[in-house]
Amino acid sequence: MLKEKTILLGVTGGIAAYKAVELLRLYVKAGAEVFVVMTKGACEFVTPLTFQTLSGNPVHTELFNLYQEREIGHISLADRADLVVVAPATANIIGKVAGGLADDLLSTTLMATKAPVLFVPAMNVNMYENPLYQANQKKLEEFGYHFVEPVTGYLACGWEGKGKMPEPLAVFEETLRLLSPQDLSGETVLVTAGPTREELDPVRYLSNYSSGKMGYAIARAARQRGARVILVSGPTALPVPCGVEVVQVVSARQMREAVMERLAKATVVVKAAAVADYRPAERSEQKIKKGQEAELGLTLEKTTDILAELGQCKTTQLLVGFAAETTDLVENARKKLETKNLDLIVANDVSRSDAGFDVDTNAVRLLYRDGSSEELPLLSKDEVAQQLLDRIVRLRCTTA
Repeated sequence: MLKEKTILLGVTGGIAAYKAVELLRLYVKAGAEVFVVMTKGACEFVTPLTFQTLSGNPVHTELFNLYQEREIGHISLADRADLVVVAPATANIIGKVAGGLADDLLSTTLMATKAPVLFVPAMNVNMYENPLYQANQKKLEEFGYHFVEPVTGYLACGWEGKGKMPEPLAVFEETLRLLSPQDLSGETVLVTAGPTREELDPVRYLSNYSSGKMGYAIARAARQRGARVILVSGPTALPVPCGVEVVQVVSARQMREAVMERLAKATVVVKAAAVADYRPAERSEQKIKKGQEAELGLTLEKTTDILAELGQCKTTQLLVGFAAETTDLVENARKKLETKNLDLIVANDVSRSDAGFDVDTNAVRLLYRDGSSEELPLLSKDEVAQQLLDRIVRLRCTTA
């Protein structure tokens, strides 16, 4: 996701410096070239060798190091970065930049760069709430600097409150947003994901193997590209995507209600959820016991076809559906596209071990209203999500 991107990671002197190690690992795993600049204080918490080993590049700590200056130098560091991330960012470094000071390698580089800068503050709650600090952050925000807000929790100093550095994954997600094209800015994307559960009794239900990974990947990618994202999710074990409005539901009926209630706000609807087609005609209020009946019969009734209903009542929304098939993939998907009045359908063969439920990869075919189609190779679900959004952006441009 970050191939051919260069990130300058600044690490300052706080206990949260250990989280910067995990953040660096995420960047490298995503394909970024990462250069690390550490303050003297940061070196008291984590050794430069740790960052050098993980990044594969020398770690820079001194402003006046002739060898480093000749090889890279603070101006070269500032020039080559696509994004500068300071994590953790102390009140000191934020105050320096707000005051225009440059007295060490990191502050000098921050003053020299023209790349976007993302600060991840981490400090004592009283320091964070201090009016002087708040004024510095507000000043930098007005100049276009970006911030990931600290979270509330138990702090290393013994206090409890806001000031804790957020988890590296949250910072990573914000990094992706800042380095992504904002071609969905102004759009509200409504995504459904995961399975639904149709209860037999208080302890048993009918469901399917959907993990929600594809829908969650679409929600994350849409948010990275500037959209306001509403994610209606069935039961999953996935972490909530950063910056996304999540509505948790269980049954097909609840999912329908949640989707229809928010449809008017949406400009794009992506129905990636695996909604149950049937539910028990009757739900037992008590657990059905073994031997309770000589023979237990199960009568099913159809659930509401949410996608078909959306196709009937959509106005200006772009409507995208999914077709999870095991046979006659294109034929079944094409029929679904036409009968449900979709603009685009994503068809995938869930009988494949590398593209079915609960795996991290997918191989899909995209079918359009004009009769055209295209096949994507086996990709990660995050890559499929980006490819799908590329097509959605083009469709929105042609229909605008």
